[in-house]
Amino acid sequence: MKQILILFCVLGACVAQATADRPNIVLIMSDDQGWGETGYNGHPHLKTPVLDKMAATGLRLDRFYAGSPVCTPTRASVMTGRHANRSGAFSWNWSIRPEEITLAQILKDAGYRTGHFGKWHIGAVKKGSPLSPRALGFDENLSHDNFFEMSPALSRNGEPAVTIQGEGSAVIVDEALGFARKAVAEQKPFFVVIWFGSPHDPYSGLKPDTKLYESIGPPLADRFAEITALDRAVGEFRNGLDEMQVRDNTLLWFNSDNGITTEGVPEEQRKDLFNGNLRGKKGQLHEGGIRVPCIIEWPRVITKPHTSHLATATSDILPTIIDVIGLQHPQPDRPLDGVSLKQLIVDGDMTRRPRPMGFWRYHNKPERDGEPWITDQSLTEMITTTARQRARKAKGEYEQPDIFWNYKHPVARRNIPDRAAWMDNRYKLLVEKGGKKLFLYDLLNDRNETTDLAFEHPKIVKRMKKQLDTWQQSVENSLTGADY
Repeated sequence: MKQILILFCVLGACVAQATADRPNIVLIMSDDQGWGETGYNGHPHLKTPVLDKMAATGLRLDRFYAGSPVCTPTRASVMTGRHANRSGAFSWNWSIRPEEITLAQILKDAGYRTGHFGKWHIGAVKKGSPLSPRALGFDENLSHDNFFEMSPALSRNGEPAVTIQGEGSAVIVDEALGFARKAVAEQKPFFVVIWFGSPHDPYSGLKPDTKLYESIGPPLADRFAEITALDRAVGEFRNGLDEMQVRDNTLLWFNSDNGITTEGVPEEQRKDLFNGNLRGKKGQLHEGGIRVPCIIEWPRVITKPHTSHLATATSDILPTIIDVIGLQHPQPDRPLDGVSLKQLIVDGDMTRRPRPMGFWRYHNKPERDGEPWITDQSLTEMITTTARQRARKAKGEYEQPDIFWNYKHPVARRNIPDRAAWMDNRYKLLVEKGGKKLFLYDLLNDRNETTDLAFEHPKIVKRMKKQLDTWQQSVENSLTGADY
């Protein structure tokens, strides 16, 4: 009996040591920040010294893509490793489904302390919601249903929202650091998700930050000020990791949720927007709508600066993280759209993506005639307010509670005439005008998508279109609920 007890103690110690040696994981995402909206990508006005330093010392992914040209689907792809259409999260204010398996759930089951701070937007944050951060694997959260600005109204662990005074990015970083400190005190690895509300419009910046851009003037100066404040908040978090003496073994992954936007920027100021001459913007499947800034730090492993031009995406985050840690997906037969980038991060020698990736703006209007996925629609109501909502309420305008949409889709479609894109290591096939027009771009030689090669390379178009069709049918099958 004594020998058995000793064996259990040894095994327990080994498990505890293995957990302690696992890296902390931090995912940071900005809201509507374009690929070119950093100093390191050549912006003529923006001041982003922290991101610039990270890009100069870590792993810089220069061909990194948001899972969608709008926010909610990208966030769904981060949490699930799957294209958001598989779970019906087609666009903003469309939720995922409770049956999805999230990265937070996987890491929590592996012994991580898990916390979410900031924008959620893949389901209601309220207590009782089956899609709240707590329900989807987070131990603690201070979250907003949507985007937020100065002095945000945030919900702590599903309770009614409370306004917290301060600059929005600084507020959530302060909370995230407090959570990380508790995890370190408990000798537990932590998984922290920081999803900023900046620089989503309407724009509001601190005076010292807006003064940096006074020659440009508001409101664009306020947008730039929000990015500068966001950059500073990232620096504060990194400093906090240093103070806790854990930054060396913390994998920190920064990216934006979609490409650059012109929302809230007057026509006369748009000349000062810069996105590296990428074509398109938020909402579009051209590069400007989906290519976003991305930097990964992990000082213990990424010891030399490196810039990669490998095609990578937000759907790669989940399979990469679990592979790095040595975990298995609890449902290995469930389709994932992302691939592991462990070879790129750890070995630094990944030069080809093992399979292409798809993008798909789903024609979702007809879905609203269906039966709700969550029968009790009160569980889908948002309880936090945006700056726009507060402005309307201040004027006495009536506003019904916003809800998240998701509907049952029992039969897979066969004819799929939506806007989509299919991308491999070199080429991008773009499907527009309800599927009636196909464009082909060589992204290695034409990043700005100036020359359509579809007529010149019909065999490539045919091959890629067939692959896209097969992938879309797989997504349609998932949308029926077949994966659950």
